[in-house]
Amino acid sequence: MAEAADFQGMTPSPARRWLRRTGALLAGAPLLAGLLQLPAAASASAAVTASPAEAASSGTVGVSLDSVSPSAPTDGDTVTLAGTVTNNGKQTVTAAQVDVRVGPSMSGRSSIDTVARRGVYQSGLDGLPVGGKYVKKFSRLATGVSQPFSISVPVKELDLSSDGVYQLGVSLTGQTAAEPWSHVLGIQRTFLPYQSDEADTTTKTTYLWPLISTVHLRAETGSDAQQTPVFQNDDLAKEIAPGGRLEQLLSLGSDLDVTWVLDPDLLASVDAMTKSYRIQVDADHTKAGTNQAVAKAWLDKLENTVEGKEIVALPFADPDLASLAHNGVTGSLSHLKDATDVASSTVETILHAKAATDFAWPVEGAVDPLIVKVATSAGADKVIARSDSLRETGGLSYTPTAARPIGGGTTALVSDSRLSTVFQGDMTTAGGSTLAVQEFLAQSLMINLQEPDKQRSIVVAPQRMPSASQAQAMAAALTALQGGNWSQYQGLSAAAKAKPDAGATTRVPAKSAYPSSLRKQELPQSAFQRIEETQGKLNTFQMILTDKSRVVTPFGRAIDRGMSTSWRGRAAAGATFRTGVEKYLEQLTSLVGLIDKSDAKLSGRSATIPVTVKNNLVQGVDRLVLRLTSQQPKRLKIGEGRYDEQPIQVSGEHSQSVKFTTSANANGPVTVVAQLYTQDGQKYGPEVTFEVKVTEITPTVMLVIGGGVLLLVLAGFRMYTQRKRAAARQAAEEAEDTEDGPEGAGVNKDADGAVDTENAESSEDDSPEESTDSEAEDPEHPSDPTPDTAPESAGPSGTGERVDR
Repeated sequence: MAEAADFQGMTPSPARRWLRRTGALLAGAPLLAGLLQLPAAASASAAVTASPAEAASSGTVGVSLDSVSPSAPTDGDTVTLAGTVTNNGKQTVTAAQVDVRVGPSMSGRSSIDTVARRGVYQSGLDGLPVGGKYVKKFSRLATGVSQPFSISVPVKELDLSSDGVYQLGVSLTGQTAAEPWSHVLGIQRTFLPYQSDEADTTTKTTYLWPLISTVHLRAETGSDAQQTPVFQNDDLAKEIAPGGRLEQLLSLGSDLDVTWVLDPDLLASVDAMTKSYRIQVDADHTKAGTNQAVAKAWLDKLENTVEGKEIVALPFADPDLASLAHNGVTGSLSHLKDATDVASSTVETILHAKAATDFAWPVEGAVDPLIVKVATSAGADKVIARSDSLRETGGLSYTPTAARPIGGGTTALVSDSRLSTVFQGDMTTAGGSTLAVQEFLAQSLMINLQEPDKQRSIVVAPQRMPSASQAQAMAAALTALQGGNWSQYQGLSAAAKAKPDAGATTRVPAKSAYPSSLRKQELPQSAFQRIEETQGKLNTFQMILTDKSRVVTPFGRAIDRGMSTSWRGRAAAGATFRTGVEKYLEQLTSLVGLIDKSDAKLSGRSATIPVTVKNNLVQGVDRLVLRLTSQQPKRLKIGEGRYDEQPIQVSGEHSQSVKFTTSANANGPVTVVAQLYTQDGQKYGPEVTFEVKVTEITPTVMLVIGGGVLLLVLAGFRMYTQRKRAAARQAAEEAEDTEDGPEGAGVNKDADGAVDTENAESSEDDSPEESTDSEAEDPEHPSDPTPDTAPESAGPSGTGERVDR
């Protein structure tokens, strides 16, 4: 009845309120004793349970606590609680009132867990209302209607007897037509950390502030001298633009004491965006990017923000260490080493700041011996684990310092799982964010209260890629922590050097203890096999290039991106990316190769066969060898034997024709194979096969042809001599006619009237001038053909006189 009266607005005296609370505490003494003796949350929650009717009715009205200010009050402060109440039932609620309830001080970290999980209202556990004027009344709450509330209560009215963490609740009481009496219809619980003065011994807290994103750059670059980068989409520009996730993380973190954890790939991608870049539209088209100013502004702000701050650089593209450890293949660890080596230089080049690269951060801090071995294989000697993986087994009654040796010169920095995971939920609502902030502060203070005289070093490693709303909640909690009286900031490097607690566990859990939920998200072995295949092709390709950096650097970083932790939960996208890298490399390598050759014919004993090598790359290629091989060397030899080789060097965007000397021994078709090789004997590109038809002339045929040619020569010589003799006779006859005149004087004839050639020749010698005149009138050459008819005489013939022509 007294409680009912309070609900109706009666204001009890301070003495009466103290007596009532004292009685409630005494009545609950057995319960509190049980809580102290049984740290298990289940035992505490089972001590007092709600009746079925109470449980049903306490969920009728939804209560959202949207803000608690200040989050961690001290003496003299006034705590303001604001939020909304919403009638989710089917009946109107009347005589409604919002009350502030303060429960007992929490006895340990597990009791905080218990209260955070508790559902419906439970009388005796949810504390008593402060009452008095610290209420908010509503005459009625219609179905589906939300009403805001705000209640401010001075700290002195909350009866916070000593430093500690208190359960704080906001409840709505009222009545409905079906239940016409005042009772709790809804409640929202949270925590109120209270530290009146600065703690004698503060907790050193390290909070990691991650700037990590997904993979944005493609393997492809422009063929121009600048190698214009190509982005998969424009998502990165949205993340770094005002209001974007990465812009929020940067802006919020700039006012906090945190250790910055950076993925160098993110820096390289934003830096690429400050210059000319392209965005993939579809498989065959890109468009120009236009967010250079946004990228430059973000990088400038980051550079100014991290100046003088501690920076930890993850290996380039944040490789998935657990996937490498569990599914990697031969050669996989070399990629981790390359990614680690390039991390420091990337940060220094872009941000002009030094970054530590000796920290490894497996996914969610889950470790096993293989993960630790892989994590430290690239030079890291400190592994950021988490307390729900490296669990305490020594029975410590307090949370130990994060640093502890785990063997082999490796230090594990065990982040606190409760503090690290509290902001992983939905922080888009004010209610969700407020509850997370209060729970974070409560757990942090409780760590300090466990051993108030023992200073400890605590590490908080939140999710890798917090959303903008999660980052806002994290920043609110850190801001309140920095303003609190029990914690002080410490960098990660200093945390690694802290003296370990003697009783803290140092044993790395077995591989079988690795969470199955995380194992299901790992990159498969096939992913690393494809990566190695791509690397092998890259190794071959780079051997022939005159400017390796244009290919090795972008493809090396693309291979790193193929192992990124960001592919977890996006297996199909990761596989597509890795396939794209390999296909693009194959496309580039195909720009250097042999041009297809048609079949050829070879006549004679020897000839040359040309083979053409193309180079459609911008840069030149060398250190290639072209080998031409005869499949039937007994029929057709290449060079001096079965094959011949020639070195190849081709300028960019040119082709070169190479000639090989061949010799034939027999007729018939011969298959010839042309193949490019690197200087170390590896095949480069596909071979080109063509057929050479040999029509070689045998010795017998050569003899026949030679005899025929000789006969032709002899016949020609005989015709020549015959023509020469005929011409001589004709000349003699003409000379004889000239010497005898009309009377025939001076011409010697035999009895039959024939000319005496001997005397005729003498006559020619005796009268050279006449012979010369005759030749001048009708010049002839011995090789000229004989005329069909003899030249006619100009003078008249005698009657009946015979003339030889």
